[in-house]
Amino acid sequence: MNFDPQAVSDIIAEVARQEVMPRFRSLRDHEITKKQGGDLVTVADVAAEKALTQRLQDHLAGSLTVGEEAVAADPAVLGMLSRDGPLWIIDPIDGTGNYAGGTPTFAVMVGLVRGNETLGAWIHDPVGERTVTAERGAGAWLAGRRLKVAAPDTPKAMRGTLHASTFAPAETARQVQSRRDRVGAIKSLRCAGHEYLRLAQGQIHFSLFTKLMPWDHVPGTLIQREAGGLASILDGAPYRAADHTASGLLMAPDEASWQELRETLFGPE
Repeated sequence: MNFDPQAVSDIIAEVARQEVMPRFRSLRDHEITKKQGGDLVTVADVAAEKALTQRLQDHLAGSLTVGEEAVAADPAVLGMLSRDGPLWIIDPIDGTGNYAGGTPTFAVMVGLVRGNETLGAWIHDPVGERTVTAERGAGAWLAGRRLKVAAPDTPKAMRGTLHASTFAPAETARQVQSRRDRVGAIKSLRCAGHEYLRLAQGQIHFSLFTKLMPWDHVPGTLIQREAGGLASILDGAPYRAADHTASGLLMAPDEASWQELRETLFGPE
């Protein structure tokens, strides 16, 4: 399968310049709506996903796409995750709530998968005009610099984010809330893409997510692994695109720190 990582980066950045940034802080009320479930969607999300879908499929012959807005329109699209051929996973604007509210913490995320394997990942920050990329087995990179996760430490000393409220099972939310002071929990950016950027650059040590849709995590988990970290669902298995019904996903610097964090947050009292 032949794809050009730099060409994909260029496509993503160009779509962000054309469809996302011109509408930032310029949206009218009728251009922001709610999807079923309450998530926001804007005309920029829809336009960017349409452009990315066309251009990425043109770039890689025989590829198809699963995008967040396509699934919102037709949930059956998620069934494409089981196909054997190349599949682009697209989040046209991650952090739509921030974007719609004028906060500059949002990202465009793309992953390339085949079967259960993630082959490529791109997280683009349109405001900062920077893109973190990763290829399976080739490291994670930003502007020619190879990225490395933070060094492990004790759970209390490690800093990170706990996303376990709105979308978490009630018992998971209760456990995390009652134990958050046992780890170095910090404020969320309300954008998974930017949490993954912080993880890959060693700015934070861990993140726990309980909403596991593939467009939110396929790119970031490959980047986390290629930066030397661990990205596993709570039963210890590596995260895959089809794991969107799992109860949680935990990122950590390495296997030992992952186990310590999981035990601290979910182990017996």
